[in-house]
Amino acid sequence: MTTANVNGVRLYYELTGEKGPPLVFVHGSWDCHTTWNRVVPRLAEMFRVLTYDRRGHSNSERLPGPGSIHEDTEDLATLMKDLGLVPAWVAGNSFGASIALRLAGKRPELFRGFIGHEPPLYSLLANDPAFSPLLQEVKQTLHAVVERIDAGDHAGAAKRFVEIVALGPSSWAQLPTAVQQMMIENAPTFLEEARDAEQLTFDLEWIRHFSRPTLLTLGDQSPPTFLPVVVKLAAALACADIHTFQGAGHIPHASHPDDYVESILAFIRKHARGPRGVPDGIRGLL
Repeated sequence: MTTANVNGVRLYYELTGEKGPPLVFVHGSWDCHTTWNRVVPRLAEMFRVLTYDRRGHSNSERLPGPGSIHEDTEDLATLMKDLGLVPAWVAGNSFGASIALRLAGKRPELFRGFIGHEPPLYSLLANDPAFSPLLQEVKQTLHAVVERIDAGDHAGAAKRFVEIVALGPSSWAQLPTAVQQMMIENAPTFLEEARDAEQLTFDLEWIRHFSRPTLLTLGDQSPPTFLPVVVKLAAALACADIHTFQGAGHIPHASHPDDYVESILAFIRKHARGPRGVPDGIRGLL
């Protein structure tokens, strides 16, 4: 196993591809680096692709005590720098997108651009009465998931999260057994994330000066809470596009890998020019 000691924790990572600019993937809650397996081989022909297990997930070390989104953000920055992968195109899914977006606001020099799918930054909707029923439903569901993990019912918690928050009714049974088992094993880390008071919070002022190209994506089959979040983020960013995956939900890189790859390549082709309009290397590889 390839691991790196990052900020006092051992992180598992895989670096695939030998040429082109860096492309870094950040997975969401319950998940691990394998979630990107269906898109990495093709992208590795044109990029140096980094996938990794965030702290507490799968092959990475799980430290005792509460974790925080700040730790995940610093882990991402340190891992990218230590492996010589800056500046990079950084893509995140769900909570992984929240982590990467925080880093984009804090350390924009580490980024060539940002690609984020459905970050669950529900605090952006907190002051709008129109979204109050949706947010209350999410809050109740997350509370029920946490209670199940606390009670030791990790499988029941994962199933409830998948079917109500992420993928929709009856979706748990459709997941491969290996994916179900991974989520069950990563349940304790989700519990720590849920207890982090800043997990779902975000201030749009953090990203108003992020001028790198940004692609925010949605699935048209995803829960309705994500669209208004993405719209608010796009309005705050200096250079943001929005793309909707048809027929997809919360994990399009796994369910619709060809569409996901094509959307990334189209976005990077559009923006892969350095200062003074000089190509940064990717155009010659596409």
